[in-house]
Amino acid sequence: MTTRRGAWIPRRTRTPCRAPSRQQARTPWRAAAIPLVLAACVFAACAEAGRGPAPGEGYVEVEGGRVWYRVVGEGAGTPLLLLHGGPGAPSYYLEPLAALGADRPVVFYDQLGAGRSDRPSDTTLWRVDRFVDELARVRAHLGLDEVHVLGHSWGTMLAVEYMRTDPEGVRSLVLASPALSVRRWTEDADRLLAMLPDSLQEAVETHEAAGTTGDPEYQAAMMEFYRRHLSLADPWPAELLRTFDEFGTEVYEYMWGPSEFTATGTLRSYEREDFLPELDLPVLFTAGRHDEATPEAAAAYRDLVPGARLEIFENSAHMTMLDEPEAYVEAIRAFLADVEAAAP
Repeated sequence: MTTRRGAWIPRRTRTPCRAPSRQQARTPWRAAAIPLVLAACVFAACAEAGRGPAPGEGYVEVEGGRVWYRVVGEGAGTPLLLLHGGPGAPSYYLEPLAALGADRPVVFYDQLGAGRSDRPSDTTLWRVDRFVDELARVRAHLGLDEVHVLGHSWGTMLAVEYMRTDPEGVRSLVLASPALSVRRWTEDADRLLAMLPDSLQEAVETHEAAGTTGDPEYQAAMMEFYRRHLSLADPWPAELLRTFDEFGTEVYEYMWGPSEFTATGTLRSYEREDFLPELDLPVLFTAGRHDEATPEAAAAYRDLVPGARLEIFENSAHMTMLDEPEAYVEAIRAFLADVEAAAP
């Protein structure tokens, strides 16, 4: 099912090789911004206007360490920057989106604390503002003067927080399986948990109360929830298994909690519905019919954004790009093409 509403007003574009946001200029990292921007110009051959970053991989220095990135594709369209979920779920599971490289450069990166990036043990690094600064640094390093941004799950929080810094040159947002109100997320999670067998519900309640969420009983209940609402693929694909193998458990538990359905970390009070009406660019929301980020929640967010679209994938849970990869890629491809066709 597809639900659409409204029209778009094209957003302004950026002067090549400017710093990616005014917020970055106000950060303690201001002194580092100049060499980063110069490096971005060299990397992206800024003298050739409109050319995206070349395919390849590397690292970007950020507060706390280095983050790994990979660029796929050489299509002529505006680059697409991917923000993975978690926090701590590295970008392996987003691999189906590499198919969009036929149209445009697609940029994957693993946020600090996950996957192929550094994994410091300093919990003072697990701050939303630091992740926003990290995103800005990746963008500057790659010379992404104009960019589409796709955030998934926690990545939707990161995308919205980045937009609050008023960056220029962001042509559109895809907010996939959005988590923009933890209050709403928790209410939906409670409802989904109530559909589990009584014995599993009791295991969740008992072990969360006792602080023993590592117990096999709790883990079994969590996996049953994930089979229903994280990914419907059977068996789970290699990309998802690798995501779990290299998962950043420390940052996940510090910022979110012991499981997808229980928020006890620093994000437990996160609410950003009030900002959504201020988004003045094309926005696509996506969700799976069986998603823990429920279709009802996605529709509520859509209704707050002028002109936003919503696409629901009937045979998917949270990992829509793995559960229905062909349909998901085509939906993103069509949305980005529409945005670019509407540009003056």
